[in-house]
Amino acid sequence: MWGTQRLSSNRSGPDCENSLRPVQLLHHPTVWRFPVRISLLLILVAVLAVAVALTTVHAADDSMPAAGQVAPTFTLPSQDGSQISLDSFRGKWVVLYFYPKDMTSGCTIEAHNFQRDQAKFDAAGAVVLGVSVDTPDSHKQFCTKEGLTFRLLADPEHKVVDAYGSLGNFMGIKIANRNTFLIDPQGKVAKVWTKVQVQHHSEEVLAALAELKK
Repeated sequence: MWGTQRLSSNRSGPDCENSLRPVQLLHHPTVWRFPVRISLLLILVAVLAVAVALTTVHAADDSMPAAGQVAPTFTLPSQDGSQISLDSFRGKWVVLYFYPKDMTSGCTIEAHNFQRDQAKFDAAGAVVLGVSVDTPDSHKQFCTKEGLTFRLLADPEHKVVDAYGSLGNFMGIKIANRNTFLIDPQGKVAKVWTKVQVQHHSEEVLAALAELKK
């Protein structure tokens, strides 16, 4: 940053060329001190945000049921308003998958693939249950739009999402992390997938079912 300094107008000769003399202001403390303080404040806020996010993730992981543990029981409303209980599926395999949000691209792909493979899950004696923090009405719209026939369960108070260590935070909004729990006919967790990749996840679950049933 440069300024100008005007000299007295009564000077003459070659020195008149210096009547407008550039004056460097970069080193004046008031010019740079304020932006630097703002930058440091922004960095501090970013670090705190990352720390909070990591704390949320670790807290969720700490409460996540592991393979061999009894699956937390629950009762939640589905897209048609009916109350669905995990205990009602004793004697069957349950694919309990958590997903972030209705109508979003990744969640739509995941749901389509589970729908595509419904006949295979039926043949394996397994039911598919999707859970998010959306409302039953949101689930109903999602199912109607995408032609989904399996049950989507609404957990807007995120009690079940939290019980399965799958509560996440996206820009201050509570969501379900993309995790899946395969629950055996005795009600125990048989396998867990975290940070699921949606493209081939249904096939992964079917393969695990086939292996576990040997």
